[in-house]
Amino acid sequence: MTTTAWVFPGQGSQAIGMGADLPNNPAARAKFAAAEQILGWSVPEVCQSQDDKVSHTLYTQPCLYVIESILTDLMMGRAQSPALVAGHSLGEYVALYAAGVFDFEAGLQLVKRRAALMDGASDGMMAALIGFDRPELEQCILSTPDVVLANDNNAGQIVISGTPTAVETVLAQVKAKRAVKLNVSGAFHSPLMAGAAIEFQSALEAVPFAPAQVPVLSNVEPEPTTDPALLKDRLKRQMTGSVRWREISLRLPHEGIDTVIEIGPGKVLTGLIKRTCPDLTLQNVSSLSDLP
Repeated sequence: MTTTAWVFPGQGSQAIGMGADLPNNPAARAKFAAAEQILGWSVPEVCQSQDDKVSHTLYTQPCLYVIESILTDLMMGRAQSPALVAGHSLGEYVALYAAGVFDFEAGLQLVKRRAALMDGASDGMMAALIGFDRPELEQCILSTPDVVLANDNNAGQIVISGTPTAVETVLAQVKAKRAVKLNVSGAFHSPLMAGAAIEFQSALEAVPFAPAQVPVLSNVEPEPTTDPALLKDRLKRQMTGSVRWREISLRLPHEGIDTVIEIGPGKVLTGLIKRTCPDLTLQNVSSLSDLP
């Protein structure tokens, strides 16, 4: 018997034209209309805009949440269901929606507020490193103030986050096959986001969390749980905490998962998981044509 986990990508997976076929579905159209009432703008219009408006944090996060939530609804409408869910950064909100922790509108209100706060974060820098000596990197981070490991994606790919000076220091000292400075407004998933996290907390406190219908692996704590208080606490810590995706990937087979379906644009997460857990069966659902 197949035991499946659903995973949901975050910022960085967006692309112009994503979700282009979804308005052909009546249920999807209704969700887009509900989203427009909350956001004040059209998700399909932003996604199809050729000026890459969808890559602006203010729009990226709500667009990903809406499209991934719609695909989730369509999967469930075809009698598909996961045994476990997880999401990468923004994707964790879709994972919580998929698990029934909050409804579509409540989740979108949270994502709208999160996107505005993160878009307004002007201090800091992030950089991705691929192909490096992990002990050397970890020692360099430990000895360099104001920089942290923000995304531990897999054994050979991470993202660091911190002040520009600190990030540049690490990049200068650690040899990597490739190092790329990310086009983001601030030092996401680092202590530099503490001010935004405090502002976000009031919005989060206002949303009631229900017990998850399936276990959720959170970014800051890759232990499966359905407890609503624990899930909310983990989400509170997410904005300043590290995305521990490598550990989430390793946890999947430990929980009896043999198949992983990435729901959302692109194939970022299945690519990361493949390197960590090559024996898992990996699938992608990013459009109507991908639905079973």
